[in-house]
Amino acid sequence: MLNKNTQGFHNNRWSEAVHLLTQRQCDYVLVTVLATKGSTPRENGSKMVISGDDIFDTIGGGHLEFKVIEKARQLLLDRQYGQCLEQFSLGASLGQCCGGSVSVLFECQQNVATEVVVFGAGHVGHALVDTLSGLPIRVRWVDSRADLFPAQLPANAQIQLEAYPVDAVKDVAKNSIYIVLTHNHQLDFELTEHILKRNDALFLGVIGSNTKAKRFQLRLKHKGFNASAIEQMHCPVGLSDVTGKLPKEIAIAIAGQVIQQYQRLAETTQQDSLQWQSATSQLTHLVDA
Repeated sequence: MLNKNTQGFHNNRWSEAVHLLTQRQCDYVLVTVLATKGSTPRENGSKMVISGDDIFDTIGGGHLEFKVIEKARQLLLDRQYGQCLEQFSLGASLGQCCGGSVSVLFECQQNVATEVVVFGAGHVGHALVDTLSGLPIRVRWVDSRADLFPAQLPANAQIQLEAYPVDAVKDVAKNSIYIVLTHNHQLDFELTEHILKRNDALFLGVIGSNTKAKRFQLRLKHKGFNASAIEQMHCPVGLSDVTGKLPKEIAIAIAGQVIQQYQRLAETTQQDSLQWQSATSQLTHLVDA
């Protein structure tokens, strides 16, 4: 049952809840009473925040709020990020005697940062992880050589020490970004092969030359990968118009591609969102109904 956790109510105001859940990287729905007609429990602008486990603030309680929580948690379950409007009549169907109607805006917010998995703790790996610091992403840095990692890491990065780095691939979330830049071409190929087998990467970048790319493409073809799968490998990795061979220059070129990818993902998750012009039209229709 979507609404089983009504005991998760907290006294925090909705604005405090948004800050708290953002820090925790938890998805949530911001609910706003956008318009009212007749007698209603709360006025326009009343807000509450609902996550999968918690409830913050209130729009008036009663069965209306129960149905709103249920709707919000269904949006979270279905990963329907963006905005939608819904009207609730406060009559017998909701077990409330107010007799008015409420138009509620649901804003479903995704807060889980995209994960960037960097394979290789060499000079370029160091420069890249440093360059990615401060971006709204999580960085997982994988290598088998513990002595190559720095004593201090950026706040958004964590180390994963693996005797066989390919083992790290199986635990990565879908829609993650993979950057392969180890010290060993064979290891680079094995990582590429296992990542492509998963078929759920947001992006796969492999460091190397055009010659290395052609060699990998041929080997992947012999392994049974079709052309569309092989095309998911971006080698050489990095924006082509950002040139240079210094580790920091290469890192900046790769970071540019990483930023492109997570921004495109954000646009994709929001592309079905309700536009405000459409929302205004719907609201007018709901209130006048």
